[in-house]
Amino acid sequence: MRSKSMLRLCLTNVCIISAVVTLTVCLALSGGAAVLVDRIVAVVNDEIIRLAELNEQFSPIEQKIRSEGHLPGKEEELIYQKRMEVLNDMIDEKLADQQISEAGIMVGQSEIDHAVEQIKAVNLYTDEELRQALALSGMDMERYREEIRKQILRNKLVNLKVTSSIIITQSDIDAYMDAHPEIYGPRKQYQLRNIMMSRDTGADAQNRQSVYERMNAVLELLEAGQLFAEVAERYSEGRNAVEGGLLGSFTLNDLEDNIADALSQLEPGQFTPVIETGYGYQIFYVEEIIDASPKTADESTSEIRRKLYEQQVNERFQSWVEKLRQDAHIKITY
Repeated sequence: MRSKSMLRLCLTNVCIISAVVTLTVCLALSGGAAVLVDRIVAVVNDEIIRLAELNEQFSPIEQKIRSEGHLPGKEEELIYQKRMEVLNDMIDEKLADQQISEAGIMVGQSEIDHAVEQIKAVNLYTDEELRQALALSGMDMERYREEIRKQILRNKLVNLKVTSSIIITQSDIDAYMDAHPEIYGPRKQYQLRNIMMSRDTGADAQNRQSVYERMNAVLELLEAGQLFAEVAERYSEGRNAVEGGLLGSFTLNDLEDNIADALSQLEPGQFTPVIETGYGYQIFYVEEIIDASPKTADESTSEIRRKLYEQQVNERFQSWVEKLRQDAHIKITY
């Protein structure tokens, strides 16, 4: 995913390309003015990263920040900081992609399928339960498979470029288990329903407010005593609306922090306020809370070994990337 390739694009050519991109993406307005909708924000060896690409990746993060109610000055400062973090991540990915291309590393669909099946087996998920868990985390299956593909490529690249082996000992596993009793000790499973109304990616404040007001109207129906399943079937835009919004059983650890925090305060028969998530605005209903047994030793060991391995891969990968950055030509123009 990263490349030590020698610079093949001189600064003069970068400036020429930047000028061409700038000129070709300006839109003439009625008053004769032009508005810039795309430009180069970084050059990584002989490849570019465009503003449109950065905006696409940063859009969900920006939406989340703007929904958190920061003061205007603080909000813009935070947005700029996080945008630069995303841009630097994209530069790292570009460097890595160049290395993968040079090494001829590939990942087949069967490898991704196998990884997905392993994840389902470890978590005791059916395919539909996995999709529901992903939706609660603001992700769909297509994006999840792409993340898995990148992880497999990263593993292969680290195995190829980093010669020292990764060893996970039983004491490492025991220490991780002791440090995370909320995952590997006795835990509660929440049987959930939801009502969801989507908003367009990149929607403006007026659009978000409109959807939020419609969700608040639904919340008022619930507070007036109408049955959650009936309201969900009538108003929810989720695929599970026909089932009265039935989602399945989840531990709090399976859910986004803001959802888990809201649910942790509830008893069966209660519902959350309107919550903004990656998929839109949602209301969650606790149908039942079950005291679930902890995972077996075999299940826990396998899962923790995988987590610790991925953690070490990521750490070594990041260290290797820093070395790549030192040898690469990187120019940030944002």
